[in-house]
Formats: sequence, C-alpha cells, structure tokens
Amino acid sequence: MKATGIVRRIDDLGRIVIPKEIRRTLHIRETDPMEIFTDAEGQIILKKYSPIGDISTFAGKYAESLSDATGMTVCITDREQVIAASGDDKKNLMNKPVTKELNQAMEGRCTIAAGEGEDGFVKVTDEAQFKQEIMYPIICQGDVLGTVLMMSIDMKPKFTDNEKKMVKTAANFLGKHMES
Repeated sequence: MKATGIVRRIDDLGRIVIPKEIRRTLHIRETDPMEIFTDAEGQIILKKYSPIGDISTFAGKYAESLSDATGMTVCITDREQVIAASGDDKKNLMNKPVTKELNQAMEGRCTIAAGEGEDGFVKVTDEAQFKQEIMYPIICQGDVLGTVLMMSIDMKPKFTDNEKKMVKTAANFLGKHMES
C-alpha cells in the first residue's frame, strides 16, 4: 500500500475525515458504505462495500439462466463494475468498470430499452460493442445497488415485451433478495 503522507486526527465522536482528493480518486460518495478491517500490524483498512457484490455467485447463475433462456448477453452490475455476465463477450464484460453514462442512468433510476443511436442508449463498458439493450435498476430499500442488462450485438429483431419483463423481474428479484 502506498503512503500518501496525510495525517488526520480522530475527533470526539471517533470520526476521521477522508480528504476530498482521495474520495474523488476512489469514487467514494458521501453515502457509500465502507468496511473497516484491522490487521496484526495495527493498520486500519477501509474498503468500499458493495452489497450486491456479496451475491455475485448467485447473480452469475441468474445471469446465466436468463442468457440461456433468451440467447442474449446478460450482465449484472453494481454501481462500479460488472459483477456477473453470461453470453457473447462475457470475458470482455466481467469486472470492467461501468461507464459514467450508465452510472448516471442508475442514479436517475432510468429504465432503458433502446438501440444504438436511439434516445437513452448508453454503453455498459467502454469496450462493449452491443447494438441494443434493456436496462433496469436493482433497487433495495430505496437505494440503487446496480443494474440488470440484456444486450444484443444485432439491431434486429427488436427486444420483445417478454424480454423486457424478464429483465424487470430479474432486477426486482435481486432487489428483494438483498432486502432479506
């Protein structure tokens, strides 16, 4: 771990201020949950916590089932990166950071069903080369945790209402699963 040379004091309530430059570099927002660890050498380690990351194995199986049923590429993201993917281009999606546009769509709780060049279409990752997509946010207790996306490398045929309902159901199910 690289030392930055910043020293902070703990206040009366046990709080430590994390400098804005570090928060900006690591994409830490004001309400982001953090895990606190200690090690044998007396170090305190802060780690960004992704609630949906806890179910990445389960999410992977769900994405695989959805992809098998539809023949489309399916990926599940948290707010930072793709945590599960199945179908075409799975290797180029896994653990890749999501685009700023997708993050903004998440923040706005947008649902997207669009093709490339249409209103609302956003790339999942910078490397992704998909032509159309369906996206629903995963919402748990009022907070957006991530998204479920179904994507196709072809513009035709257009996604059906059944496929849109499948993605919506997946997002709703994962949100409810996180509540329990």
